[in-house]
Amino acid sequence: MVSGSLFHSRKNSWPPEEYINRATLQLFDFDSEAPPEQAWRRKLNTHASILKEFSVTFTEAIKMVRLGIRLWHYIREEASHGRKAPIDPFTRESCKPSASQGVPLGGMGSGSISRGFRGEFRHFQILPGTCETSPVMANQFSIFISRDGGNKKYASVLAPGQHEGLGKSTDQGISSWGWNLTGQHSTYHALFPRAWTIYDGEPDPELKISCRQISPFIPHNYRESSLPTAVFVYTLVNTGKERAKVSLLFTWANSIGGISHLSGDHVNEPFLGEDGVSGVLLHHKTAKDNPPVTYAIAACETQNVSVSVLPCFGLNEGSCVTAKDMWGKMVQDGHFDRENFMKGPSMPSSPGETHCAAVSASTWVEPHGKCTVAFAVAWSSPKVKFCKGKAYRRRYTKYYGTSETAAKDLVHDALTNYPLWEEEIEKWQNPILKDDRLPEWYKFTLFNELYFLVAGGTVWIDSKIPAEDSSGMKSIITDNKKMKKTKARIVHRSAAIVKEAAVNGSETSVNVDPIEGRRSSDEEESSTDGNSGGENHFSAPSNKLMEPMNDDDDVGRFLYLEGVEYIMWCTYDVHFYASFALLELFPKIELSIQREFANAVLSEDRRKVKFLAEGNWGIRKVKGAVPHDLGTHDPWHEMNAYNIHDTSRWKDLNPKFVLQVYRDFAATGDFSFGADVWPSVRAAIEYMEQFDRDNDGLIENDGFPDQTYDAWTVHGVSAYCGSLWLAALQAAAAMAIQLGDEAFAEKCRGKFIKAKAVFEQKLWNGSYFNYDSGSSSNSKSIQADQLAGQWYTAASGLPDLFDDQKIRSALQKIYDFNVMKVRGGRMGAVNGMHPNGKVDETCMQSREIWTGVTYAAAATMIHAGMKEQAFATAEGIFIAGWSEEGYGYSFQTPEGWTMDGHFRSLIYMRPLSIWAMQWALSTTKTMLEPPKINTMDRSHATPYTVNSSHNESGVRTLASKTRCFGNAVFHCSC
Repeated sequence: MVSGSLFHSRKNSWPPEEYINRATLQLFDFDSEAPPEQAWRRKLNTHASILKEFSVTFTEAIKMVRLGIRLWHYIREEASHGRKAPIDPFTRESCKPSASQGVPLGGMGSGSISRGFRGEFRHFQILPGTCETSPVMANQFSIFISRDGGNKKYASVLAPGQHEGLGKSTDQGISSWGWNLTGQHSTYHALFPRAWTIYDGEPDPELKISCRQISPFIPHNYRESSLPTAVFVYTLVNTGKERAKVSLLFTWANSIGGISHLSGDHVNEPFLGEDGVSGVLLHHKTAKDNPPVTYAIAACETQNVSVSVLPCFGLNEGSCVTAKDMWGKMVQDGHFDRENFMKGPSMPSSPGETHCAAVSASTWVEPHGKCTVAFAVAWSSPKVKFCKGKAYRRRYTKYYGTSETAAKDLVHDALTNYPLWEEEIEKWQNPILKDDRLPEWYKFTLFNELYFLVAGGTVWIDSKIPAEDSSGMKSIITDNKKMKKTKARIVHRSAAIVKEAAVNGSETSVNVDPIEGRRSSDEEESSTDGNSGGENHFSAPSNKLMEPMNDDDDVGRFLYLEGVEYIMWCTYDVHFYASFALLELFPKIELSIQREFANAVLSEDRRKVKFLAEGNWGIRKVKGAVPHDLGTHDPWHEMNAYNIHDTSRWKDLNPKFVLQVYRDFAATGDFSFGADVWPSVRAAIEYMEQFDRDNDGLIENDGFPDQTYDAWTVHGVSAYCGSLWLAALQAAAAMAIQLGDEAFAEKCRGKFIKAKAVFEQKLWNGSYFNYDSGSSSNSKSIQADQLAGQWYTAASGLPDLFDDQKIRSALQKIYDFNVMKVRGGRMGAVNGMHPNGKVDETCMQSREIWTGVTYAAAATMIHAGMKEQAFATAEGIFIAGWSEEGYGYSFQTPEGWTMDGHFRSLIYMRPLSIWAMQWALSTTKTMLEPPKINTMDRSHATPYTVNSSHNESGVRTLASKTRCFGNAVFHCSC
């Protein structure tokens, strides 16, 4: 039974009245001014404790000593070339991570800035793969209030004063400002992509303030969701008997985080824009030849609100206007001089000098009256440049161009359009928020985990062509677009066409740039690799896989990091878990990523790489193998930045590719996509046949960590990889039927029948599937992820891999042991548990609780009809990670934590798998109806034909099949 003491049994997890006075809430009960009932909440005076990182045990350290030495040398070698290694456990940030995060700013893929719940701007990720974690303390909102003819005055930064980096109030910098807010009566409320801060009588007891932060993250909107901007809307309510003059101040440093503000040559410039939008542009010259960045901070002048600016002030005593001078001017006058708008660009800053800017918005608020003031910030960095030289235009430049003034246009449009953004955001979120069947904690955690799609180091580019090549390619692009419009597309491929496609080297290999699709005149190209000094032989298929059907489907190219500590783009074994969020909310991006990997499957990169765990050498990318990632310093061109193990020998990547492709194919009904990637699906299946060494249809693991659990050794047949392989065979066979490739469907059918019998015979022990078929001390461990293949089978609308009794028994075992025997279910599911109820401590990963795997296990339970156990399982992640009694991992959910709550790898991709739970709960999706593989007994198939149409969500729903499959390989359910 599920414990009745857990949070999910409460209808309202965090009722807002426990944080804000009900009367204050009623004052803001209009036009989204008040936070929703379902939100993550903190008081501003909450202590932001320092987070504790995991440590390896002595035994683990001994086992990994050789790896550690090789990794150390590799990191130093990369540093000598001016590069950062993708995994570096030896370097620590000077700013220790704390439990202080909040909703990040901006849309996806144009850089991001996080904002802590106490108001500090931090975690600047403007440059790809770089995260400057320290807060920039000059970036603040402040308020100045005058009543009774100036006899009553209040002035304060709108953030609590207990921040690091503040010195004596007598200096000329920001320590001289009024840090008077205690935060005792102020609260923060988060429901991504929005956040609310309510100041309930601070600093003026008779002024109630609501600040809501809005970013343009709008599902199925591929334009607005790419914009690097955010809006802050202040609602002021005067509960006193006197008029109040209120001035709000927005200050910003010319910095991209870290010590970048001290590098010099930065320029600030005021602007007067259209529709009353005015502010300051801050032109930032980056180091190391990185593309420049321009910020815009602005406010909107209205009939009741006047805007003024101070284009430039400094933090040092020698500055022409110091931070102290600026603050004194605001205390005295509540605004700056209008003449400041006429000033041109400032003199460039000198090295060691900091340029800051300020925008003030002033208004009168009548007794018992209300007024609204809106600010915005935007950052324009039109080119994204990777370490090894290639630069691309960011997605938003498709709409705003590459000019430095784009930031001005962005803040204008943000301040003009934010009400429409909110309308669309509420339309998306309300059906879930108003669903009384769902626990409160689940609703806001579901949305808040999406923070990663902004703060997870995402890069979204406009074109497959590097920016430096785009001008010369312009006419070619235009011509190609014209050709595409006149060219008939084949929506459904016949069996003959599919069979003629290039599969696993069946056609002559030519050298093709995987980004631009240009054929080389030579059969092979050579270059020198920095690691090996060997040859580079790179071959790839044509670029057709990356071409969308039409311009509407062209969403550019999208990258996101495995995590801010594991700097690898689109790590595929982890994307397997996270991809449900993209498929649900931005399905065109998901299909574009799948096309990238489909193209990669058929490519080869013969450059030599040293694998650090074993110390052996191999080639960077093997043809037929799904890459671990799309690279670090030169994505798409230099894949597999991960070099701990040789991932061409991993057993989970290829099955995961097949499963994700089929799920996406079934969910979208996009037959063009299915036909285009089908050769790669075949190649991925056929590549795995080498790992079936006894010809029983089932792959075997090779006695090293050849899977996403890359520290957890596997011997023989394993529950994790074996179930993925079974599911992949089933998905490949179903897809083959639907695309008309009868021979391959028959081949997969035969393998599936043999493999399933062997899998159950070797691993089923009567209540769950053993970890592996070996004889090691942990071979009988209960793995939380043992039904990964069944999870995807159910999520794709395919028939179950096993009978219902086995599925429910294994899931109940996971729930009883991996979940409930760990702090009573209040931490999530531990990866490995011995059948005697003790945690499997074979390695650090077996004893860890992985947040994303816990959500995945919960999704599997939902598919199996075990919703109570599912929510209790996932709730452990909420309690340990997000609740007030937890460890403080909100908006930085790590890969996992230990039994004592110590984290490994903050801000990690895998927890997006909470959207797999929502996928499982949804009853409105229409999946492509599959033939039933586990009753296959015939040898002929008929291609599947459907009529499709788009619903409002952008995911296609498919009409019922036109006729019965009476003579099919798979029995029809009619």
